[in-house]
Amino acid sequence: MGSRKALPYVLKVGGGFSNIRFFRELLGMTVLRHEEFEGCKATCNGPYNGKWSKTMIGSEDKQFVVELTYNYGVGEYRLGNDFKVIPYFNDTKKNALLGYADNQCKLELQDIGGPVDHGTAFGRIAFACPKEELPHIEEQMKKKEPENPNSPCTPGKTTVQVVILADPDGHEISFVGAEAFEELSQTDPNANDLLNDAMASDKSEEWFAKGKMQKPSA
Repeated sequence: MGSRKALPYVLKVGGGFSNIRFFRELLGMTVLRHEEFEGCKATCNGPYNGKWSKTMIGSEDKQFVVELTYNYGVGEYRLGNDFKVIPYFNDTKKNALLGYADNQCKLELQDIGGPVDHGTAFGRIAFACPKEELPHIEEQMKKKEPENPNSPCTPGKTTVQVVILADPDGHEISFVGAEAFEELSQTDPNANDLLNDAMASDKSEEWFAKGKMQKPSA
């Protein structure tokens, strides 16, 4: 299997050779081969029997190659949804994707090329881990002056041990003791009713309106 490699991906292009400018001049790709063909019905070209051409463009020995087939008698093609992208230029080195399993949600951090503005609606993400791992996480991150472990106030419920880490931009990531969190996070069958009651009893808008005031921005 290691001796196998991907060969060209065929793209049918319309609009004359205007696409070549995009690949060659804008993307800076190299034309490796160009061939002209008289009418034939080739599988790679589609169900057409007029004059057509094939252009191999890319960096064949080092990268991936695109094969552009152009039918002189076809002005355009209808795009489907079967093809998304071949990344020629990408900024993957400026991204960090964090997660623990393919079937879980991921946290993607991106380099935006400037200062981070968290605004006032910022939040944080939390990851569960066995509680015995929390001291090790804290010990490792103390070198970077993280937040100290704290126990959120949960009256009448299980106390959850948390280690909150903050990066230089102020983004916070919490590591939570899984055992206590699992107990604390049980679904409350009355949750919907409690929410409805809280929404119905919220008179803050009326209070501010009565005082001829507006709710302040955070």
